Amino acid sequence: MVDLGELARNVLATNRYLVLGTVDPSGLPRVSPVWFSMAGREVFWLSSPEAHHSRNVEARPDVSIVVFDSTVEVGKGQAVYLTATATEVPEDELEEACATAFEGVDEALSFTPSRLRAEPFRLYRARVTQAEVHVPGRDPELGTGTDRRVPVDL
Repeated sequence: MVDLGELARNVLATNRYLVLGTVDPSGLPRVSPVWFSMAGREVFWLSSPEAHHSRNVEARPDVSIVVFDSTVEVGKGQAVYLTATATEVPEDELEEACATAFEGVDEALSFTPSRLRAEPFRLYRARVTQAEVHVPGRDPELGTGTDRRVPVDL
């Protein structure tokens, strides 16, 4: 039997880009691809506070996230869907958040609080409230004929 929680953790560990879903002030959805790292149930990314999605997060912190490998052949895709609450990491939490977000990350992509202060970027964090995996309708073990999302524990 497939361990869907393990599948989710593997997808999150082996992919570096997510699609961040936010809502703008007029109520229109917006999706943005961003590089990310993950620690436990926290997702981290860097962004300019002037980016459209960053302004959306400031106004409405509820976000949706999907992580998937777009290089696999049709019918072999795996995806993890996350529901989360996002925010810019406050200055007084940057030291600990940077240590967590960039642990084991290539030095070129790793930021310290002092490096962040010198850049036009800020560190953002989304705390996951729900995780689901994509189960294809044709899955030989779990398929029901219709693609669906199944809740998992991370």
